[in-house]
Parts: sequence; C-alpha cells; structure tokens
Amino acid sequence: MSDLANKITSQIPIKEPEWLKEFKAFIMRGNVIDLAVGVVIGAAFTAIVTSVVEDLLNPIVGILMGGIDFSNLFVVLFGERRASLELTRQGGASVLALGSFLNAVIKFLIVGFAVFWLVKILSKLQASQAVEKAKAPPAPTASEKLLAEIRDELKAQRGAAPPPAG
Repeated sequence: MSDLANKITSQIPIKEPEWLKEFKAFIMRGNVIDLAVGVVIGAAFTAIVTSVVEDLLNPIVGILMGGIDFSNLFVVLFGERRASLELTRQGGASVLALGSFLNAVIKFLIVGFAVFWLVKILSKLQASQAVEKAKAPPAPTASEKLLAEIRDELKAQRGAAPPPAG
C-alpha cells in the first residue's frame, strides 16, 4: 500500500504556497540572521549587566549612602510593610519599588554606555577600512586586462616594444 501511495504522490505535483516561499526568503536574509544573533548576545549581555549592577555597584553605592540596600528600597502605598520588598508584595501591599527602578535605570545607563562605545569603535574601524580601500588602486578587471593584452599585441605588430606589464 505504501508503494501505491508513493506512486500517487510522486505523480501529483504539490505546489508550495507563495507565502511560504516569501517566508523562507525572508528568514534566510542576512539581516534577520544578524538580528537573531544580536538578540541572543543582547540577552547574555543583559545578564552580565544585571550582575554588575546588583552584585557589584549596588553594594558599593549602598555603603557610600549609609548602608542602603537598593533592592529593598521601597515605599508602601497601601498595606502592611514587612521585612523585604518581596514579603511586602506577598502580603498584598501596594508598593513603589524605588530600588528596583533605580537598578533598572543604572542597568540602562550601563548598556547605553557600552553600546555607545561599541558603535564608536566599529565606526572608526569602518572609516579606517574605507580610507585603506580608497588608497589602494583598484585591481584591473578582466576586460581591462584583455584590452591591455590587445594593445600590447597591436604595438608588437607595428614594431613598437610593448610597455612593461603593470
């Protein structure tokens, strides 16, 4: 029975929908793949920045500001205040989590600063490569090489010495 099914399906052409062709072309474009790689690297970078802010910067800033723990800096709007932000929220209280907001702002500034320097460095590298390309004379094309050979041959036929290759 499977042989019969194979024969039937091989004889009936199955047309791929146009939208599927377009989707495949879209996914395989370089920009989409670059974007996907950027998102993955960005997620990893975010984890590093989160650790830098929460594990390194916040304790130092907290010590400089008299022992304030930013992760536990919050104002209770309604409800009972408990020992920590998490416990207060679990108790059903409404809070303004100022410390969490400050952490998010610090993380944003660090990421923005890192992206700024990355773009600045990449721009300089691209500019220096453009200058190097502008300095180097372009290599002759196949047509130019062929024309030079024809010119040299014509000169040789007339009795003139061909110019040095170059």
